[in-house]
Amino acid sequence: MKELWVDKYRPSKLEGYIFQDPHLKTQIEGWIKEGGFPHLLFKGGAGTGKTTLARIIMNEVGVQDSDILNVNGSKEGRKIEWVDKLIMFCSTMPFGDFKVVFIDEADYMNAQSVQPALRNLMEEYSHSVRFILTCNYPNKILPAIHSRCQSIQIEKSDITEFTEKVATILINEEVQFDLDTLDTYVKATYPDLRKCINNLQLNSVNSELHVPGTAESSSDYKVEMVELFKRGKINEARKLICGQALPDEMEEIYRWLYDNIELFGHEEQQNKAILIIKQGLVDHALVIDPEINLAATLIRLAHL
Repeated sequence: MKELWVDKYRPSKLEGYIFQDPHLKTQIEGWIKEGGFPHLLFKGGAGTGKTTLARIIMNEVGVQDSDILNVNGSKEGRKIEWVDKLIMFCSTMPFGDFKVVFIDEADYMNAQSVQPALRNLMEEYSHSVRFILTCNYPNKILPAIHSRCQSIQIEKSDITEFTEKVATILINEEVQFDLDTLDTYVKATYPDLRKCINNLQLNSVNSELHVPGTAESSSDYKVEMVELFKRGKINEARKLICGQALPDEMEEIYRWLYDNIELFGHEEQQNKAILIIKQGLVDHALVIDPEINLAATLIRLAHL
């Protein structure tokens, strides 16, 4: 654990980044050639590569470290007092062609104070400062900021590509693994590549990837949950989920069940499972206790 794999295998050059949209790659290559880019807003799920791509663009364009202000929107971006620091940074001359304000998790910025102030700064200092924002929930960003940025949706990678990526890391690290065990980790974390890599490193001991739920493994409950589902132990999975899932994670479980519908048998059983999952999701929005509703849904699925 002297070096985190997620940092070791994070690409720093454009050729190392896997694009789902060839047009986006061509567009970024054009910005690099010109030596500049507009205000950017990267949207997409956790672990899909938003921050990595932002850093690649800054690196390839040649923005100096002294000209970059790194901001965590969930911390600094919550208080209006932080805007004074931002104004001070923007108002001084850059060492290079322009400065960059990089705001990660921008959807956590205060929408009543910080975001309106940011909107004005993006216009006032557009001649010398570029803003790059990343977010998981673009609906939390004010429309006025959307209109000042070029919005880029970062799509999740194909699951086969995702699996190949993490398998390559294990091979490079000389870790022995079987495909079924790797598939469990992939199913539990996809499309969050960062989370998958961290789980694999955590559970690679003595050059071997350990099976979830064994004494040698140490991972979050979702990995063990997948292993139980794959072995048909749905009631055991139910007890695990209801015992460990946070309330705001329960809705995600329905989506996971649907994405892995093949776990419930042949096509007719899968069709029945979809109807059960759909009803559970509908009821989720209506019931007082979502844990009981999820448990009831899993019991119905176990009866299949």
